[in-house]
Amino acid sequence: MLSVNLLLAFLWAFVVSVFAVPSIVQVAHAKKLLNEPNGRSVHASLTPRLGGMAIFAGFVSALAIFGRLEQGIQYVLAGAILLFFIGLKDDIVPVSAFKKFFVQLLSTGIIVFMGDVRITGFQGLLGIGELDLGTSYAFTILVIIGITNAINLIDGLDGLAGTTLVIVATAFGLYFFWQGDALYSFVAASLVGGTLGFLRYNFHKATIFMGDAGSLTCGFIVAVMAVRFIEMRPVANTPVLALGILYLPVLDTLRVSVIRIFNGQSPFAADKNHIHHRLIRAGFSQLQAVCILAALQTTAIGGIVSMDSWDIHWQLTALLLVSVALGFGFSHLGDKPVKVLPETKATDAEIPAE
Repeated sequence: MLSVNLLLAFLWAFVVSVFAVPSIVQVAHAKKLLNEPNGRSVHASLTPRLGGMAIFAGFVSALAIFGRLEQGIQYVLAGAILLFFIGLKDDIVPVSAFKKFFVQLLSTGIIVFMGDVRITGFQGLLGIGELDLGTSYAFTILVIIGITNAINLIDGLDGLAGTTLVIVATAFGLYFFWQGDALYSFVAASLVGGTLGFLRYNFHKATIFMGDAGSLTCGFIVAVMAVRFIEMRPVANTPVLALGILYLPVLDTLRVSVIRIFNGQSPFAADKNHIHHRLIRAGFSQLQAVCILAALQTTAIGGIVSMDSWDIHWQLTALLLVSVALGFGFSHLGDKPVKVLPETKATDAEIPAE
């Protein structure tokens, strides 16, 4: 019965999202709620940034109908609603970074302090067992806000953030299902369904963007799932496995932050040095770049899963070595463009920044 209800939640979220997008696009054009092209834009035409509305409508309705708003799920929904509305406002009129960070902190506080969803230990990783209460709260807040923004930062190509969300949420959802965690299984199924419905219109050339209402809200939901997954401890290497599931957004965010600091810039400064920027500069089309990064994300998950018999520290070492190698490789990618078909090659003007 659980499998049937999960499938229904997924299908409901998908149908709501896929049918909501055309209406949102129509209203956005009628009311001039459009993203104006600039030097960092993907498209040369006016495009709505309200795709998060469709994802959120599908997610919330599916979760409310088929899931159970109990044992902390109501706090997940409360935090997501706050982030949705601050993101939606930013998609229509600019909102300061401070205000967005404050709402992120508020949403995270709701889930950590009221929902008591937090990381209590590292399972022996780096010699750390259980965390004291203060450290547990502080570290969990850092993790949730970090993952939320990491998802937001990779929303730089048509379909990239949505594809990453689908892969990540599916991976977490499967583990929740296998461990009998019905509550978070519905969270994952509803998020995957809503995001897939939106992706129908978001692949290149996109007719609508996810916007901050989508990326911040979905990033927050994924972050909470990650914390829940780590605390569920389904396997001995749960902390490293969580890093593997979130590999692409974590790698990309850490990579650009280190480069900016090394260059004497703020780690929060916008630039065109993300991994997807390097792929586009190398000559790949947006669709090709998304497929490459989706393959990288999937391979990272498969790689960590295949190392389940390894010691957790050897797993972390292997992950770090691969990450350093990829980080250096992507930093030089694009210096000499690869040969691609003329019609698929993106110009520098089409390379977006976050």
